Amino acid sequence: MTDQVHILITGGDGQVGLELQAADWPTDVVIHAPTRAEMNLGDIASVKAFFFKTPFAAVINSGAYTAVDKAESEIAVAFAANAMGPAVLAEVTREAGIPLVQVSTDYVFNGSKDGLYVEDDPVDPLGVYGASKLAGELAVRSGNPRSLVLRTAWVLSIHRSNFLKTMLRLATDRPSLRVVDDQYGCPTSARDIAAALKTITLRMVADAEAPTGIYHFVNAGEADWAALAREIFALSVTAGGPSATVEGIPSTDYPTPTRRPSNSRLSTDKLTRDYAIVPRHWQTAVAEIITELNTERASA
Repeated sequence: MTDQVHILITGGDGQVGLELQAADWPTDVVIHAPTRAEMNLGDIASVKAFFFKTPFAAVINSGAYTAVDKAESEIAVAFAANAMGPAVLAEVTREAGIPLVQVSTDYVFNGSKDGLYVEDDPVDPLGVYGASKLAGELAVRSGNPRSLVLRTAWVLSIHRSNFLKTMLRLATDRPSLRVVDDQYGCPTSARDIAAALKTITLRMVADAEAPTGIYHFVNAGEADWAALAREIFALSVTAGGPSATVEGIPSTDYPTPTRRPSNSRLSTDKLTRDYAIVPRHWQTAVAEIITELNTERASA
């Protein structure tokens, strides 16, 4: 009988966490996705009590405080989740001698680069959220030599709250929407992020010499927010869903407590080279999400 491979997933109720749990793992893999009540990342004793009950082979930290604007007034809360949580996981995984895979964000960059960001470009977060996620990266990389940080951006899925679902919701009672058109990035499927995390984690479990460090994963191609909204509505109409016209506006017309990077485009060449992961185009991924949402709506 094959020994079971236990993998711990934090943030199991988030977009990526839910997709990780739904992923097609090998039959010998057992996924553990504890609730906050079962394992509180802000409480070292709670983490250790849960962690050391099971011989985990790897940990994927997909949990985070993601309220970007609210983080500006909840600095301690953001850093507790995004910096201290990863620090605790780095400590226990290093003690156990197992790999830790940390999900991070494009917000560690200031967005001023002209072109795709690569992994060793200078970091310069514009707000508390980005700073707290960068602190988490540092904690993971310095705390466990067998760690990998996977930065991603513009996450979309059928789950929870995200830009795609917000656009479709607003379109049900608004014929037109004003959407920022001077911020550029790579719309990315949470399901595709989960698939990349699965590939990385299984490789790191099987191979103690598997590549570590910082990597980027986003879907291929790029868009601004207004262009993404137009594509969402074009696909929605085809699927029999809601639609609205989109007026592009500058970000100065839509002020927020936190400045967003004007350029969130990430290069995935390093991940393709080291892990043979080739992202599909974002339009294909968005079409899949909309089809799934439409199917759910039709059967409701």
